[in-house]
Amino acid sequence: MSEKKTTKEDVHAWTSKYADKAGYMLNPDEEMRDLVLEGIAKNKDTHGKNYCPCRIVTGDEIEDKKIVCPCIYHKEEIESDGSCHCDLFFRKEDQEEDEKED
Repeated sequence: MSEKKTTKEDVHAWTSKYADKAGYMLNPDEEMRDLVLEGIAKNKDTHGKNYCPCRIVTGDEIEDKKIVCPCIYHKEEIESDGSCHCDLFFRKEDQEEDEKED
């Protein structure tokens, strides 16, 4: 029996729940969001953990723990830039303001 491959839908489900709970939103650009979700799914299948696809897995377990999505950097990045480095998680207010301006 082969192991089930992680899909972007699997990753979308838990990242969406996390975003809601943390007060963030996922990238509204579906194509960009899907690229990041696919990268996380691939890392899960390749490396066994949901590593951020925008950072390099080093093989050092302690260092790599920092880049499991959501990585330790995401809150600070969202606070300062409005989104995390991967552009997966966004500050809700920024997106709502952008939508009001349209």
